[in-house]
Amino acid sequence: MLKIVLLCLMGFTAAFVDSIAGGGGLISVPGFLMAGLDPHIALGTNKFCATSGSFTSSLKFASSGKVNFKLLKYLIPFTLIGSILGVTIVQFISADFLRGIVLVLVLIIGIYSLFSKSLGRKDNFSGITKLNLFYGIVLAFSLGFYDGFFGPGTGSFLIFGFIKIFKFDFTKSIGNAKFLNFVSNISALIMFALHHQIQYKLGLPVAVFMILGARLGTKLAIKNGVKIIKPIFVTMSLAIAIKMMFEL
Repeated sequence: MLKIVLLCLMGFTAAFVDSIAGGGGLISVPGFLMAGLDPHIALGTNKFCATSGSFTSSLKFASSGKVNFKLLKYLIPFTLIGSILGVTIVQFISADFLRGIVLVLVLIIGIYSLFSKSLGRKDNFSGITKLNLFYGIVLAFSLGFYDGFFGPGTGSFLIFGFIKIFKFDFTKSIGNAKFLNFVSNISALIMFALHHQIQYKLGLPVAVFMILGARLGTKLAIKNGVKIIKPIFVTMSLAIAIKMMFEL
C-alpha cells in the first residue's frame, strides 16, 4: 500500500512538472524502477501513466486557445510517421550512439534559455509560411522519430523548436509541443501494450494522480506564463543533460 501511495505522489509531481516544461520522466521512471519493476515493465507502465497525464494537459491547453490546430494538422501526420519508424528501428539498432549528440544539444538549449532574456517572452507568431512550415515538418518528423527511437529531452526540443521556428511564446509553445508529443507517445504506448509490458494494477492509480498533476500544472502554466515556465524549462533541460551525462 505504501509503495502505491509513494508512486502516486511521484506520479503527481512528474505530471505537474511535465505539463509545465517537460521532463517528468526524470521523476516517474526512477519511481517505478525503485518499486522493483523490470526496466521494460517500468518504461511501459510509465508510458501508460504519462500518456494519460499528457492527454489531460493537451486538452487543457487546447481549450484555453494555446494550441494552433491550423498548424498542427500539417505536423501531426509527420510526427506519427516518425514515431512509428523510430519504434520499429529501435528494435534493431542500439540507441547509445545518440547519447553524446543529444547530451550536447540539450545542454545548449538549457544554457541558451538560461541566458536569453527575450526567449519565449512574447508571442510573435505572424502566420504559417512555406518556410516555417517546412522547418516545422522537419522538426515534427525528426522528434517523432527520436521519441520513438530514444526519447529523453523530446519535450525540451519541441518547446524550443516552436519558439525558434514559429516565434510562439513559452505558453503557446508548450501547448503545441504537448499536443505533438502526445501523438508521438501513442505509438510507443501501443508497442508496450502489444508486448504486455504495462502493469495496469500499479499503473491505473498512478495514472489518476498524473491526470490531477497535469491539470494543476497546466492551469498554473496558462495563468503565469513565462514566469513559471522558463525557470522550470531551464531546470529540466539541464537535469536531463546531467542524467544523460551519468549514463554515458
